[in-house]
Amino acid sequence: GEDRTYRLSRVLAAEELTEPAQRPDRVDLDRIWRQRSARFLSGGDHITALVRVSPARREDLLGTALAVRAEEPDADGWLRLEVTFQDARHAEWALWQLATDGEALAPQSLRTSLRDRAAAIADRYTDPP
Repeated sequence: GEDRTYRLSRVLAAEELTEPAQRPDRVDLDRIWRQRSARFLSGGDHITALVRVSPARREDLLGTALAVRAEEPDADGWLRLEVTFQDARHAEWALWQLATDGEALAPQSLRTSLRDRAAAIADRYTDPP
């Protein structure tokens, strides 16, 4: 039918407005997707990390990362990947999930936060409760 414009309120009720909806005759969804994906990956507080991971845990890492920018085998059979995370907190969480099957090589701030977290947990379990 006829195109109509609606306004959503905070309670998710819709109100019909008098002005007609405006949209182009043709929408290039592929172009829009590429532009928005590029803007998403380059914006915000995203963090790119260099990571070593056991091949057995590769898919776990890829399931949490936003993007993989590079990947190559390491000398010891592990994989070396350059991955992007939403932010530093997301990167720390993702690497923590890998336990000893992964290692953040860079940035140093990520290595430091993982070391500090591990030390705090080790301190908690040093003495009997």
